[in-house]
Amino acid sequence: MQTITNKGSCLCGRVCYEVDGELPAPFLCHCSRCRKAHGSAFAAIAAVETKDFRIIAGKDVLGNYAHNGAYRWFCKNCGSQLFTTRDAMPHLVRLRIASLDTRYDKKPSAHGYATSKADWYDILDGAPQYVERPPQ
Repeated sequence: MQTITNKGSCLCGRVCYEVDGELPAPFLCHCSRCRKAHGSAFAAIAAVETKDFRIIAGKDVLGNYAHNGAYRWFCKNCGSQLFTTRDAMPHLVRLRIASLDTRYDKKPSAHGYATSKADWYDILDGAPQYVERPPQ
């Protein structure tokens, strides 16, 4: 059986990564931090196992913003957000699916921090909505 390898990169292409295995459906985070960091109504996130994730180019331009044990990893050249990690969950990488180069067509599994959503955005897809993070 062949392993699926998903590929992704930043806007300028200097940081490239790969993830082995099928990616889960995305979780859409509407918290104010994700909205500010992405300049959008939400961040679309797929949690993957750290063992399946690897940076294949651009480690020298990979930077992070650390806050309360969470790290938002981005390209220092173009500013693209790529993934987050947390000290409390070292086995997971939260991939920003908008950075994928591989085709990905899964619909959202849930909306987190839905009560914090942008006033100008309506959630209409029917996926479950949670006050905080969805149950793991």
